[in-house]
Amino acid sequence: MNLKQFETMDPVMLMSIVNMKIRDEFGDLDSLIRFYEIDKDQLVAKLAGAGFDYLPDARQFR
Repeated sequence: MNLKQFETMDPVMLMSIVNMKIRDEFGDLDSLIRFYEIDKDQLVAKLAGAGFDYLPDARQFR
């Protein structure tokens, strides 16, 4: 899954993919952002627009 196209993805599917990748591959949001070279503010804003907030202690969007 190419997260560089996240702007056009369904936000619920995007949240699921991001959480899975953080859990299984990256360990935290910043590592995922660096790997895919995407804008963190844009990603967080897209998911916040759908009602999801990033919880750093849990390392996931909810």
